[in-house]
Amino acid sequence: MSEYMGVASSGPSAAFFDLDRTLISGSSTFTLAAAARRAGMMPSHQLLRASVGAIMFKFAGAGDDTTDRVRDQLLQFVTGQRQDDLSALNERVLPTLLGMIRPEARRLLDLHRHAGRATYIVSAAPQEIVGPLAQSLGMAGGIGTRSEVSNGIYTGQLAGPFCYGAGKVEAMEELSRWDGLDLAQCYAYSDSASDLPMLGAVGHPVAVNPDKRLEREARRNGWPIVQFRQRSKLVVRRTVGTVATTGVAVISFTLGAKLSARRSRSFIPWG
Repeated sequence: MSEYMGVASSGPSAAFFDLDRTLISGSSTFTLAAAARRAGMMPSHQLLRASVGAIMFKFAGAGDDTTDRVRDQLLQFVTGQRQDDLSALNERVLPTLLGMIRPEARRLLDLHRHAGRATYIVSAAPQEIVGPLAQSLGMAGGIGTRSEVSNGIYTGQLAGPFCYGAGKVEAMEELSRWDGLDLAQCYAYSDSASDLPMLGAVGHPVAVNPDKRLEREARRNGWPIVQFRQRSKLVVRRTVGTVATTGVAVISFTLGAKLSARRSRSFIPWG
């Protein structure tokens, strides 16, 4: 297989995927909040606040104030709720999220599986949602935010790291210790500068539809940049010194058809 996807690693490796705007084209937070509202678990004003918070959370970066605010918002939502009730939302949430999975992301999951790598979602969303979604996609697992439960009721405290910013790295490192993964051989995909810690923790970081700050960092560090679209993807790889026009390849595909590439010089093969 290709240099990018297929060379055998010197140790066990995996591929880690951010959820919102990476694996899916929208916001899992809004999808979850809307389902909770329909189930009577969240009033309308809290749904609006959660939706606005999700937007600010994604684009404001991983500052301490933003992280603390959204973490507290998540805990406020689950506090006093039954864990079974939150898990039951998957009946509404999973079909919606599965319909939002990008075709290109599905192709990437398949490529990594064929290369012998485990694949994981890493997201600040509740573990009760992230885990079943990963299972539905045939992935090895989902790493989400775990909230403390006592007698089936959420206490309002965390039961592990808040899976955002450096918290994602902490969770990935814990998984790596259990599964014997070599993070230097692993891949990570994200659209947001808030995931710079996650991307910097692996040997093969990839920026997907990156925000401006992440795009700058990716170009500075020579990381691949991928633009996911409905039926095509644009891949840019930094050459030494500058990004040359010959370093751009547009790879278009129709589901079920072979990948084709134009400007084959210095592009990242996809399989």
